[in-house]
Amino acid sequence: MRRHPRIASWQSLDLAALNLTSAQCETAVQWVDAQGAISSANIAISRLLVSAGSGWRILGLALMVPGIRQVSAVVYRWVAKNRDRMPGGTAQCALPQVDRVAGKSDFGDIVVTPEVRDSSPEL
Repeated sequence: MRRHPRIASWQSLDLAALNLTSAQCETAVQWVDAQGAISSANIAISRLLVSAGSGWRILGLALMVPGIRQVSAVVYRWVAKNRDRMPGGTAQCALPQVDRVAGKSDFGDIVVTPEVRDSSPEL
């Protein structure tokens, strides 16, 4: 059975059922695995990449190696703070200036959970 992640805004989810709080979700991307373990920020992105398979899996595993993990945390915070300036970024992606100055810079609007989409064998 293949698993595909479910990506959703935290406002549309039952956070209590996922053992998450709105404060966690406002701060960073959250990854909730099939066993209910939670990862946040750059580690959540790494786990998403691992779940994507093939070359993405290798990149995700590499991002969890000590040393590289710390660099990925810095990159995550920079991208989050500047997400409205990235290709495809919009004004809705921007954080208010008050939040930018206060350091609230993470992608705090997405929760990723595993979800079974189909039962076809992986090729």
